[in-house]
Amino acid sequence: MPHAQIKFGTDGWRGVIADDFTFANVRTAAQAIAAYIHAREDPSKGICIGYDTRFGSKAFARACAEEVAATGIAVLLADRITPTPALSYGLRERKAAGGIMITSSHNPAQWNGVKYKAWYGGSGKPSIIAEIEGFLGAPVKLATKPAPITEVNFVPDYLNAIESFADLNLIAKSGHKFAIDSMYGAGGTILSDIFTRLGVDHVQIRGEVNPLFPGINPEPIEPHIRALGEAVVAHRCHAGLCTDGDADRIGATDEHGNFVDPHKIFSVLLSWVLKRKGWPGAVTRAFNTTKMLDRIAARHGRELIEHGIGFKFVCDLMLEREIVMGGEESGGIGFQRHLPERDGLLNALLLANVMAEEGKTLGELVADLQAEYGEHQYGRIDLHIPDAVKNAAIARACALRAGDAPFAGMKILRQETLDGVKFYLDNPEAATKPSAAETWLLLRASGTEPLMRIYTESTSKENVSKLLDAAREFALAG
Repeated sequence: MPHAQIKFGTDGWRGVIADDFTFANVRTAAQAIAAYIHAREDPSKGICIGYDTRFGSKAFARACAEEVAATGIAVLLADRITPTPALSYGLRERKAAGGIMITSSHNPAQWNGVKYKAWYGGSGKPSIIAEIEGFLGAPVKLATKPAPITEVNFVPDYLNAIESFADLNLIAKSGHKFAIDSMYGAGGTILSDIFTRLGVDHVQIRGEVNPLFPGINPEPIEPHIRALGEAVVAHRCHAGLCTDGDADRIGATDEHGNFVDPHKIFSVLLSWVLKRKGWPGAVTRAFNTTKMLDRIAARHGRELIEHGIGFKFVCDLMLEREIVMGGEESGGIGFQRHLPERDGLLNALLLANVMAEEGKTLGELVADLQAEYGEHQYGRIDLHIPDAVKNAAIARACALRAGDAPFAGMKILRQETLDGVKFYLDNPEAATKPSAAETWLLLRASGTEPLMRIYTESTSKENVSKLLDAAREFALAG
């Protein structure tokens, strides 16, 4: 029978430390992963295990290694704190059967997690995760003698990969100054060390290990990124670069300390890749990401594939066909020619690369895109509400039809339900703006907790605020 306290989501299992995230449950999860590898992969290829800066992560990683090794699967165990993309790169290059990453990514300090990474260097497909769940709590056959556990450093090979992907010489010559924020996470001093070696002027904040993540969640969005903006202004930097708790997501601020949301980062990188690099392939984006990407792809004659929310959809497409770039709303952006995986550190280097090649600050790059493709402003709120209220709101949203005007007096043009309930709205302000952005609003209920996320994109920050307020009122109306 599956273990009641362990539920694998799209990228693994997360829990509250010492509540459900215990050594006993972590060992149970590791046993299930070992059973899956014996059943579906080649156990002789071994497994790679890494961990981040969270409380107990190193010990939890060692516990996983012991359980896996007890079944006869050799383990390469990280000998230090390791970014998630570094583990993914390491297991793929070593042709391992799979990998385990102990991290809870951007969640608050009291959380930790077990992520499963498949042999191709990305998150396990839903079918893989479902099989692992099926092995939870099942008896595990132990080997006569445990396989070896060997400690290795996954970081150097990964650094070689991302440093060769970006043009470091161009960055070094740019004269740009950066603020770097690792949010006390696994990114540590990696970017700072690269910039120091290159002679790039920079300042580092929150690069030390602190499992409490004091005052923040290690998620590179407002309000947690505000200290980076303050550092940028105080030290007169041209941009701020930020990675999340396990360094697979990117965040940024411009030279004025303003938050640059992940949609703008994705757009800046995509425009540069298609214009300057010309790499082949389609573009993918999640259902809750900016429509500016559609316009950039169309300008360069590229197919744009919209999919469900979560990087697993990007990964699946990258395994099936040629994809130049894909990403999601939360700052997870990946390049097929690197890994079918999010990589915040690589994307930080690439932002510096774009700035160097274009000779502009990050704010200037964003302004250029807004001028070329129309102003696109984005906002999101998270409502922690009881399941009954959440489910009732989604039911009422599904019942709305074209012509209704429930959000800030804007009439519904059409509804889409790919992942949540999304409305395209008739925004009068669009008539007054050149190349006006489409106005849309998305309500999406969490399937695992009493939470609803509301996303919107419109033609101005004022419109975004109005729509979010109206959607909040709608959701809480009962």
